[in-house]
Amino acid sequence: MKQIWKQRMIQGLWIALGISTIVLLGAAMQQKNHKTCSDVKIEIIGSIKHMFIDEKDVLQILNQQQNVIGSQMTNIDIRSLEEMLEKNAWVLNAELFFDSKQVLNVRITERQPIARVFTVPGNSFYIDTACNHLPLSEKLSARVPVFTGFANSNAVMSHGDSVLLKDVSRFGAFIMADSFFMAQTAQIDITPGGKFELIPVVGNHIVALGNATDLENKFNRLYTFYKEAWIQSGMNKYEKIDVQYDNQVVALKRNASKVFIDSTKALKALNGMMLQQGILDSAVTKVVTEKNIPINTVPIKDSIKIKLVTNENKNKTKIKNKISKSQSQQPKALMQRD
Repeated sequence: MKQIWKQRMIQGLWIALGISTIVLLGAAMQQKNHKTCSDVKIEIIGSIKHMFIDEKDVLQILNQQQNVIGSQMTNIDIRSLEEMLEKNAWVLNAELFFDSKQVLNVRITERQPIARVFTVPGNSFYIDTACNHLPLSEKLSARVPVFTGFANSNAVMSHGDSVLLKDVSRFGAFIMADSFFMAQTAQIDITPGGKFELIPVVGNHIVALGNATDLENKFNRLYTFYKEAWIQSGMNKYEKIDVQYDNQVVALKRNASKVFIDSTKALKALNGMMLQQGILDSAVTKVVTEKNIPINTVPIKDSIKIKLVTNENKNKTKIKNKISKSQSQQPKALMQRD
């Protein structure tokens, strides 16, 4: 009998303990249901350079349906608020959670513009690396590469326009990563044929870049040519610089005529004459043609004003020596590049 009584006592204690636990959990849950949001803490990631959405904008979105601060925590739909925030064009991602002090923590990841695009009708918009259209902001203007001549001003684009906008994004990302060309680029024009031409800050010339392929080599060739040309004769001497072809830079001097060469024999003869006269630094591998002018009808010395650099890896030690000798007379911007 004593053993049975002892077992019943133990069972009773366990039942009482279980009931007490349930009561305490219910009280805790009831107390939590009545807890209110004490504050809102907002963190915006990616806003070191830009701030297209600020804390005031975030609070305005959070309080559209009700004032968050002072509302019961159980009545605040966190997922719904995240979706509302992510509808903003400048919000890439939104994460919300309550901490132990009933503070609503809001973490916003802001979209980063990579280029500003001006359309032919005169509208403009920003794009990010994913080619999303981003609206202009009344708060500030982003310091990003500017592209002009984009034909489509609508958010819905054709396949061809989408491909072209991806090229714009590639150009924008490359230029923003290079401090020298970020400072040297005034704008980039998109031609009717979908090619790109750079308008520089320093120098009265146009740089033909072609499409968005092989950008690193194209800009390396341009940078090498800049260093040589700046030291030798300055940049205003040239009207157009073409870097879109592999292993060469075609630089047309201002007010120069172009000739048509269709004979290998004539090309070799022309090379020798121009090298002797100091018109070229190296042999011609290609001449851009504009008019079909027979070579023997035009005086070479007066008509040929084309300088080509055919080797982008041309004696870098020699270039550095030239730069060091004349660096004090040249703008420092062209002597430095990331």
